[in-house]
Amino acid sequence: MTDAPDLKPLKTWSHLAGQRRRPSEYEIVSTNLLWSTDDELPWSLSPDMDMNQWYLKYRDGSPLKHVDWDAFRDPDGLVYRTYNILQDGQEAYVDGLLDEHNASGHDAELSAGWLDSLALLYTPARYMLHAVQMSSAYLVQMAPASTIVNCAMLQAADQLRWVSRTAYRTKELSLTAPDKGFGDKERALWENDPAWQGFRELMERALVAYDWGEQFVALNLVAKPAIDEAFVRQLGQAAHRAGDGLLRQLLDAQQADSVRARNWSAALVALALQTDGNKQVLADWVAKWAPLGDAASDAFCAALPDAGDAAAQAKDEAEAFRAELGLGR
Repeated sequence: MTDAPDLKPLKTWSHLAGQRRRPSEYEIVSTNLLWSTDDELPWSLSPDMDMNQWYLKYRDGSPLKHVDWDAFRDPDGLVYRTYNILQDGQEAYVDGLLDEHNASGHDAELSAGWLDSLALLYTPARYMLHAVQMSSAYLVQMAPASTIVNCAMLQAADQLRWVSRTAYRTKELSLTAPDKGFGDKERALWENDPAWQGFRELMERALVAYDWGEQFVALNLVAKPAIDEAFVRQLGQAAHRAGDGLLRQLLDAQQADSVRARNWSAALVALALQTDGNKQVLADWVAKWAPLGDAASDAFCAALPDAGDAAAQAKDEAEAFRAELGLGR
């Protein structure tokens, strides 16, 4: 009888062993997790299965190519655990803002004209933000690497948080100004008011951009930058002019999530540009989608009180972001 071998515990994970160091928490729980990318049949089903055909066409068959999408890394290195720690602090801050302004009677001091603007330009935004969440969730399903999936998942979570906060403020405003239609008119405004039709068209078209790469461009390089600049930044500035410090601070907090989204979007573009031909693919998609983003900013900013050159600023900033990535028009 021979003695049992002395089995030493592994100090790394097989797909990370080449680094010759202990992997980080981010690497352990985020990298190389998509088994559906391991062979020619994504889900080990019949080649003729609809789901297989979908992934073969819109993920594996995308014109956006890279030999190793798993090389992508989130610059912020977030995982579910660290995201929750980060956002626990963020949500505690937002809770404090709401409680403080509620205790001071903030909403009762808002002018009737500004309440009309909030009813038109702020509370209907939950439909837009929900569409961004759905588009992000589609990227979760279709992205070709688990590290990209992770970023899209946390982006979707960001949007759900702000959908919830917008709904909460809608209820608060309805109690202060029951005659303004808060909680009753948002869907009709989203579907019909000229201020929202640019963003509605942009997001509805993005929701049916099935190629994962085009979805990423439409959402993260066009729609979100337009929303960040027109809705978050320019509406925030209008709130400041109107004496609505609460909305200004809420939108500033929302902007922090947008910075993270831009960070990982820039990193993914940088990885994609390592492959010949991808710059033209990305540029063609930007050329297709950016006019819709510009039109959305124009329509929304035109409805802002004392808008001035808000639309031009919003469009210039969105274009500047893409130019930094090497994708300016």
